[in-house]
Amino acid sequence: MADPVVPSWRKPAGALFILALIALWAVLVVSLSHVVGRWPIWGQTLFYVGTGMVWITPLKPLLRWMETGRFR
Repeated sequence: MADPVVPSWRKPAGALFILALIALWAVLVVSLSHVVGRWPIWGQTLFYVGTGMVWITPLKPLLRWMETGRFR
């Protein structure tokens, strides 16, 4: 009979880290809203689209670590 598969602690830890990253990024972006709100609409659009994509950057190495245990 095969040994039962032991789940890795990296997946729940990584998921919690992703949630914390999203929350921290959201707080940072919202804290700048009083400044960004004075910008023209095209500037606000660029800012929010840009910040909406930037938080994804650290996810690739984090997801790789969750699967393999290595960042590279």
